[in-house]
Amino acid sequence: MTEKNSSKRTVARAPASEPNPAALGQEPLAAPWYRLASRLFAGRPVLETAVTTLHLNSTPEEIWDRLMFYEDVPGRPPLLLRLLLPSPIRSEGRKHRVGATVRCVYQPGDLLKRITVVEAPHSLRFDVIQQRLGIESCILALGGSYSTRASGEGTDVVLATNYQASLRPRALWRPLEAFLLRQLHRHVLRGIRADAPSKLANTTLAALESRRA
Repeated sequence: MTEKNSSKRTVARAPASEPNPAALGQEPLAAPWYRLASRLFAGRPVLETAVTTLHLNSTPEEIWDRLMFYEDVPGRPPLLLRLLLPSPIRSEGRKHRVGATVRCVYQPGDLLKRITVVEAPHSLRFDVIQQRLGIESCILALGGSYSTRASGEGTDVVLATNYQASLRPRALWRPLEAFLLRQLHRHVLRGIRADAPSKLANTTLAALESRRA
């Protein structure tokens, strides 16, 4: 397994059939440990970026098609992810158009993404325009990206998450956040891999690196 780190922006009106932010229901209650951590360790928010790379033995075009059309996140998340972070379940909405709104459903809660860059088959970027996961006092997602690049006979798929972190000291909390986001990234990327044809079964998953943006 190998690891590698890693715009124009236009805005278009999302079609009426896409998720409506006003219809997403109640915001979930924060888990007790997030409330406690926020009370004890809250500090000045800082920006962080987490990156995970997955290598697939396929072309960027084949991988792009799966990124565009996969919806459900299959499989049960790892235990620590289930205990400490909301677990991703599915996505709703079209990803292929700039300005489109995509709703990502978690257990519990949801967040809304607005697509900002679509450069097939190499780059999909988004802003998070609303997060209701019950962890907002500690971690607030700001945006992220999927990108693909040819590597040898296959393709590297890079998933990046930009987020605001509010817990101090950072030397203590940054490694924990990095570990949890690694679990989340791996779970999502395995969902994309599960959609792949059998010839793509041999993959490499990278370790996560978190760095200050």
